[in-house]
Amino acid sequence: MHEEQLSQTALMAAAARAAHLVVDQEPFIFRDTVAASLLGERAEEFIGYHRAHGDHVVLSGTRAQVTARSHYTERRLADLARDGLEQYVILGAGLDTFAYRSGMIGRVEVFEVDHPATQRWKRGLLDAAGITAPDGLTFAPVDFETDDLMAGLSAAGFDPSRPALVSWLGVSMYLTREAVAATFATIRRLAPGTELIMEYALPPALRDERGSAYADFALPAAAERGEPWLSFFTPEDLSVLLDQHGLAAVEHVRQADSIDTALWRRSDALRPADLCRLTRAAVHH
Repeated sequence: MHEEQLSQTALMAAAARAAHLVVDQEPFIFRDTVAASLLGERAEEFIGYHRAHGDHVVLSGTRAQVTARSHYTERRLADLARDGLEQYVILGAGLDTFAYRSGMIGRVEVFEVDHPATQRWKRGLLDAAGITAPDGLTFAPVDFETDDLMAGLSAAGFDPSRPALVSWLGVSMYLTREAVAATFATIRRLAPGTELIMEYALPPALRDERGSAYADFALPAAAERGEPWLSFFTPEDLSVLLDQHGLAAVEHVRQADSIDTALWRRSDALRPADLCRLTRAAVHH
């Protein structure tokens, strides 16, 4: 993927997280208090789309998707950190803001893994916003097409002998099955106790009505901008692929079940959809 394509995906996700706090009603699913600042001069433009068309199935669906997956992942990280986990790897970090707003930074070392061009762009946005990268955050530039992920992590100071949580959100659907499997093969080399939280796209037969409506709009648009969705998995299929590469699926989580049920009792347009799911998997040796 080219830099501007990666940027588009990252911008849309960050804008949806920022817009959630502006467009939607409480209870908030997830509070990303940094995303709007990171978007800088484009924040109002992007949030403005959500203000004007926030009930549209794609915009409301994107807000539900990015907030629910972040809520689930960071809640799991907090649980693991309480039990002593000290390393958090964000694959395809894009404009993720965890390290710039979390009280866990310092107790947990954060490694943002992404394409070198995307990281240069993000660092420029951080500088423009006056946001300082905290101690405890390391950028690990990796071109997934050509670079070795483990080598990139190790060069950034990651310790493969200690367990980590690896989050991989909003990425796998843009990759081939072979590329997904190759990433699993790297993660299996990490220490026992390591967990992976991955978002994956469902095949059409498993989508519900809302997920299908989202896909009908969003997938052709993604393909037009050079980012077609390439991989789709049933939970059973993904469990087999994980197992083949040394990972055991602990759970597959529907968006509706990824957060407390009370957070879906809403007066705004946010509703859960079955388009993507989360899997939590563990390294087994």
